Amino acid sequence: MPAVQSRFVVRTFATFVFFSALAGQFWRSLFGWWGYGALALAVVAFSVLALVRLKPDWMWPRFPKSLIAFLGLATLSLVWSFYLGASLIGVTLQWATTLSALFLALCLSWAELLRTLGAALRWILALSLVFELIVAVFVRQAVLPFWVDYGTRDVPESFYWSRGILLQGGPIEGIVANRNLLGFLALIAVIVFAVQLAAGTVSRRWGRAWLGLGVLMLLLTRSATVAFAATAVTVVLLFALWARRRPPEGRRPVYLAAAASVLVGGVGLVIVTPQLLSLLGKSADLTGRLDIWRNVTALALERPVFGWGWVSYWAPWVEPFEGLAVRRGVVYLQAHNAWLDVWLQLGILGLIVFTALVFSTLWRSWFLAVDRPRRSVADTEPYAVSALLPLLLLVALLAQSLAESRILVESGWLLLVVLAVTTKRQQASTQRMP
Repeated sequence: MPAVQSRFVVRTFATFVFFSALAGQFWRSLFGWWGYGALALAVVAFSVLALVRLKPDWMWPRFPKSLIAFLGLATLSLVWSFYLGASLIGVTLQWATTLSALFLALCLSWAELLRTLGAALRWILALSLVFELIVAVFVRQAVLPFWVDYGTRDVPESFYWSRGILLQGGPIEGIVANRNLLGFLALIAVIVFAVQLAAGTVSRRWGRAWLGLGVLMLLLTRSATVAFAATAVTVVLLFALWARRRPPEGRRPVYLAAAASVLVGGVGLVIVTPQLLSLLGKSADLTGRLDIWRNVTALALERPVFGWGWVSYWAPWVEPFEGLAVRRGVVYLQAHNAWLDVWLQLGILGLIVFTALVFSTLWRSWFLAVDRPRRSVADTEPYAVSALLPLLLLVALLAQSLAESRILVESGWLLLVVLAVTTKRQQASTQRMP
């Protein structure tokens, strides 16, 4: 099928994959779960078709073993799962997301990845701003997702697609119907747009305009989680730039300063957290997270080694998730901490494997960022600025993982798989460079 092999078709579809993964809630709010399911199925099917037709390099040494181990363990957990039906759904969705991520990681060059991710983020931010303007100026009241009937009961704030308060300064939810998610996407956009602008892959005028929009959307969401993630990304960027200026044998001061910063920053965060939460309009219990963490920890201790079985998003219709995390009428479907969620679902064994996946990817991302090979492994353009992108994206995901479990599902998992695979391939190719 020649159309599948056209680079324009591949890039266009890749943009759509990124958009659908990052803004999945947009499709669910617009078309309902059945419509979203049909669209997701089409995305996965075309991803598999592209992998078959384009025949990317699947060389074993260039594929992260920890990713295979985690997927294998999640699949194997069907044997001991406490909720087999829910686990079958969760494992299937995990593999489906992984297949789409593999299409992105294996079938696109690094320049194409950066280009398509940036395009998807521009669509999300632009549509979010237009959507919020329409709701605030013309609708003038909160808007619920389509195809959902909440009856006559009071609807919790978090159920609304948009509360229509853009003109009051927010916080806004955008097309993704969640200010924390929109804020995180804005942070990712700021990173991507800044890298593109610094690398000269976009015009300076438009690059600055899109970067300004990303910062504006970041501020309008007023998300404490994203504020923490943005701080972490900034600190890591400064250390990476410092490390770049020193030879490998002269980086001990960088690592000592980084360790000291983590220690001082951790203590400082504990001290200023109450004031920060008050400034951002958050409650002292981290919007109910402390209660959720206590409940999840108690449950995980009942099956500490192998966990209850993989399910990704919690299935609220089965035990032990039914009624596990309910706050003000809202049923939460995650532990709001990825590490607790992995422990709950896959036990200590899962934590070990997940830690190996994350930190091996972080290790590769760091050295690919600071050592800067003379040329990129996938393209012929200089590597310098874009080599920072995997590190900064992964740091943002890790910071978010302390308060959200999104790194395990949908956009978070897709980005993690893309980063794990691409950094492994880049590392392998760099090692063969003269």
